[in-house]
Formats: sequence, C-alpha cells, structure tokens
Amino acid sequence: MSEATGRVEGPRDEHPCRFYGLSTCIWCKKTRQFLEESGIAFDYTYLDLLEGDERKAAIEEVRKWNPSVNFPTLVIDDAECIVGYEPDAIKEKLGL
Repeated sequence: MSEATGRVEGPRDEHPCRFYGLSTCIWCKKTRQFLEESGIAFDYTYLDLLEGDERKAAIEEVRKWNPSVNFPTLVIDDAECIVGYEPDAIKEKLGL
C-alpha cells in the first residue's frame, strides 16, 4: 500500500502537480499510473490513509479546488484543477 503522502519524481517537472486520491479508488490508480508513465513529477495525498486533523486539513484543501470533494483531484500549477480520470485533459494542461 502507498504512503499517505509523498512525492513521485519524474523528468517532467516544469508544472507543479498535486494529486489527491483514495488508495482504494480504481480511477485514482489509473490517474496515478498515467502520471507516472508520462514521467510527470507530482506530490500526492491519499485522504483515506490520513487521520484526524491532518485528514480534515487535506479535505479542506481539496474542497478549495473541487467543492464536491470527488477523486481523483489533480491540481496543476496551483491554478488548474482536473477531477476524475481525464488523461486528455491532463495532456492538454501539461503540454504533453
């Protein structure tokens, strides 16, 4: 199982990316796999693996970008948000 939070390094790191997901979500797994296979560097948080205040804070952070708090949520450049498994949208936003 993954850690609750961490960073995946990759050769494509010109756009800061933050991935929020659930460790048991198939669409989250597909999105993370797509990011990794595309060589995208990103930070990640699995909200279901957090507890207490740390979890509450993470939920509030996701809510800023995605009021419905759906997963996966991907924040790019601290300016754009993609919700769900959307590889074409990710490619477009990251210029892949």
